[in-house]
Amino acid sequence: MSTNQADSYQPRIAIIGAGMAGILTIIKLREAGYRNFVAYEKTDRVGGTWRENTYPGVACDVPAHLYTYSFEPNPDWTQTFAPGPEIQTYFESVARKYDVYPHIRFNEAVPYCAYENGRWHLKTSTGREDFADIVVAATGVLHHPNVADIPGLETFKGACFHTARWDHSVPLEGKRVGVIGTGSTAIQIATALVKKVGRFDLFQRTAQWVMPIENKYYTDDEKAAFRNDPQKIEQFKVEANAYFRHFSDAVIDADSREMAEIEEACLKNLEDNVKDPVLREKLRPNYRAGCKRLIFAPDFYQNITQPNANVITDSIVGVEQEGVRTADGKLHDLDVLVVATGFKADSFIRPTTVLGRNGVNLDQVWEDHPIAYMSISIPEFPNFFMLNGPNGPVGNFSLISIAEAQVAYILDLMSEAKARHCREIAVRRQAAESWEGLRREAAKKSIWSTGCRSWYLDKHGVPASWPWSRDRFFEEMKKPELEAFEFA
Repeated sequence: MSTNQADSYQPRIAIIGAGMAGILTIIKLREAGYRNFVAYEKTDRVGGTWRENTYPGVACDVPAHLYTYSFEPNPDWTQTFAPGPEIQTYFESVARKYDVYPHIRFNEAVPYCAYENGRWHLKTSTGREDFADIVVAATGVLHHPNVADIPGLETFKGACFHTARWDHSVPLEGKRVGVIGTGSTAIQIATALVKKVGRFDLFQRTAQWVMPIENKYYTDDEKAAFRNDPQKIEQFKVEANAYFRHFSDAVIDADSREMAEIEEACLKNLEDNVKDPVLREKLRPNYRAGCKRLIFAPDFYQNITQPNANVITDSIVGVEQEGVRTADGKLHDLDVLVVATGFKADSFIRPTTVLGRNGVNLDQVWEDHPIAYMSISIPEFPNFFMLNGPNGPVGNFSLISIAEAQVAYILDLMSEAKARHCREIAVRRQAAESWEGLRREAAKKSIWSTGCRSWYLDKHGVPASWPWSRDRFFEEMKKPELEAFEFA
């Protein structure tokens, strides 16, 4: 869409969230000529996931030059997989450069959003009421902490917090630190803290497969080369995308040669780096590599095999004042207890109340499991679009590239509505149900369906993710299948 295409009709657009996808939406709306829009952000800063998560070792498991807006490369990443503070700084710098801040209302959550008389009626946490023709939910995926129901957690007398609420005032040097959980976050924390603390206890319910990666630090000369020759960044992206294509082709077909190669690499990583046979068996998963979200880490095994590190596999009975009691009767005395039990990945825009046509409640629509056509549009919710919504390729590649493709797709729909002199766009129920049926059937072939429990699965055990290739996703995003939508 050209800069002037939106000039004759300026719909009111409300964006919910000012993380990676919200910042992107503001930039792309203005680039397309839209001027009447606002973003509501529940906190006082942009950044989303990278604002919320500040735990030691936080980093992205996608190479930094891929986890970057295509229109704003960053030659100054310090390493292949950028640490969280660098990513947060990047998003803040992009927001400043593209003058995003004037469009954001900070410290205003949107707990209520209803489609009434052809427009969306929003109520914010400050009592403000707003009306919008179009709503873009850029609320992200991993931002509602999931605190496991552990008896006695509140009785612990030391410092205790979820990883997304890290208390940096708590000293860790020489302390006895326990971490509950073994997902990506816990692995990053272990790598960052083991050599700094007095004792490190990792309470493991489920072992994880770990894919070895090289997290190379860029020299000043390499960063200068990226800065002086943008083609070097593009070449890196081509090579990194080739790897991601290999990975995404693997996970969607459990019987593929690519998947076998990944499993072999993960097994070799475990066998080569954990020499203690007892510890090695503790760390050996009883499911196939990739069934849960694969952990990418350069040196987790090297750190968890340190003399002051313990992997505890006995189940947790409860938490007491002095520490964690496990099923073998042992009390693991601690100074600091960290809850690394992840996020409610199926929440998306919830707990916001979203009411579509005739008052239909999104909670009821999603009662069985969250769905959205192309992870963007939901039947009976006109002019309501999601970025990185349900059933998208969250486990396959960079969320930035996904969001960029989805924003372009939404802008195409808006342009088509304008050309047809329509004010309402919604996916047809039949199209959404047909697509969801095909998606669920294809997902049964994926590695996520091979018998483990993970946050990829809905309550029926079907993976809630994009089950096709990376190339197919971007091909689908090039141009909407207009027959799938109703325009009114």
